[in-house]
Amino acid sequence: MQFLSLLYPNEESRRRHAERRDVPFVSGEVCEELGLTSLFSLKNSALSDFFSYDEAVLAYRQATFAELAAHPELVTVLGKVLPILSDIEELRRLDAAEASGESYLYSITEIELYITCIEALRTGLLPLREELTSPAFRALADTVYELAESEYYRDLNEDLSRLSSRIREVKSITVGVNLDAELRPKDAGVISINAEPFKSGKTLDKILRMSFKNDAFTCIADIVPFDKGQSENRKEAMQTAFHSAIDRVFRSSVRAWRAIVGEYVLDNTDFLLRILPEIEFITRATELTERLRARGCVLSTPRIRPMAEKCYRATGLYNPDVALRIEEDAVPNDLCFDEKARLYVLTGPNRGGKSVITCAVGLSVAMAMLGLSVAAADAEISPVDAIYTHFPTGADDTIDKGRLGEECARLREILDTVTQNSLVLLDESLSSTGAYEASFIAAELLAGFSVIGCRGIFSTHLHELAAMVGQINERAAAEGGAPIDNLVAGMEEGRRSFLIHRTSPDGKSYATDIAQKYGLSFEDIKAGHTKGK
Repeated sequence: MQFLSLLYPNEESRRRHAERRDVPFVSGEVCEELGLTSLFSLKNSALSDFFSYDEAVLAYRQATFAELAAHPELVTVLGKVLPILSDIEELRRLDAAEASGESYLYSITEIELYITCIEALRTGLLPLREELTSPAFRALADTVYELAESEYYRDLNEDLSRLSSRIREVKSITVGVNLDAELRPKDAGVISINAEPFKSGKTLDKILRMSFKNDAFTCIADIVPFDKGQSENRKEAMQTAFHSAIDRVFRSSVRAWRAIVGEYVLDNTDFLLRILPEIEFITRATELTERLRARGCVLSTPRIRPMAEKCYRATGLYNPDVALRIEEDAVPNDLCFDEKARLYVLTGPNRGGKSVITCAVGLSVAMAMLGLSVAAADAEISPVDAIYTHFPTGADDTIDKGRLGEECARLREILDTVTQNSLVLLDESLSSTGAYEASFIAAELLAGFSVIGCRGIFSTHLHELAAMVGQINERAAAEGGAPIDNLVAGMEEGRRSFLIHRTSPDGKSYATDIAQKYGLSFEDIKAGHTKGK
């Protein structure tokens, strides 16, 4: 079987990914904090298994997803195949190697599922074969064509049909039971396997008729469900008798069958099972893009730049998780990291969009490193070697350290592993302490990140920190640090615009907004006091 993958261009790239090379560190916790796991989740794997910063891998995936966009019927095909492969995988977990009638039935069922899977792929892919342009789907279509058109596959279909018919003809078994002197079952054996089921009868009627002609399958009493009133030992004994019967009748034919087709089916189901997680990932990711497009959201295929360029430019950027949750349209923004800013301090009014845009940046980089389209009108992105988030977590681990201690410990963990090619997203970090202490620690932290050279956003309520950006830059520049700049979540005519501006903040305007929101401005207080009189 030739190499086949929907996500990796060759065996070497898949092997390197399995060895965790060319793979950025994006933990499950980061995926959850960014909102990626709420956008689409996986059953057979984790999203963190699919990130890559290999440019060839990402280009290959983009071609795969472009093919799906050009031929939506491919999504339907994959959707049909996914549950079939899941069933095959479940059968593999059973002890199919056990020499019993039950395991023979498992083997036959797996082959039936395999043929069903190939037929679904053949019906869906082969009519499109000449139109497919992506390497992934062309290879899959060629493989399916080779399998489905082979003489062996045709013979397999015919043999399976004959054997399945024999299996399905079995409707009942007749068991003979010997009794001891006290009428207790002593031993039992199978008398026959029948193509007709037994049915309930009444003892008196059968005795009075005195004729058993054409009545071999009418019991002299009501049939009792197998598990009704039976102990586990009795159930097991009955199951053993049944499997023994199947084993004896079909032993020679099924064993010969398994010997002939076993290796063939194992080889050809293995390649499908190997790409089961890929099919699920592609299917769920495509469903996400369809939901976003149905919502009227713009998506674009990012141009992947080398990691060393540290490029990030996005126009019309928005948060896809938020876009799917709100009724109104998401507000798009433009944002870039450039030679004038590798780090940003983002300030603005409460609920003004700071957290939303911070997550949007992380989501765009994460989705680009999955090979997906991103939630922006246009994007040019360098992959990163890791995405780190530090978002509010509540009171975890505060008994020993206190909230501030817990925050600082988490930040220290990030500093121990972050590199110049990482992305760091901090949202309201150090909010557990006063403004003076928080601003001091945050300034130290930003200076450190600047010297490391990573990209990042520090979304904060600390307007004092924004005012300190010039001082932090002077300090970090002496050590060769990267520049820091300010971003501000805007206000227009007293309303939150959710537009992010690259400018210095006006802390007073936000303080006024908060005071007015809670009726604490001088005018509100005076008006309320006058009204009370």
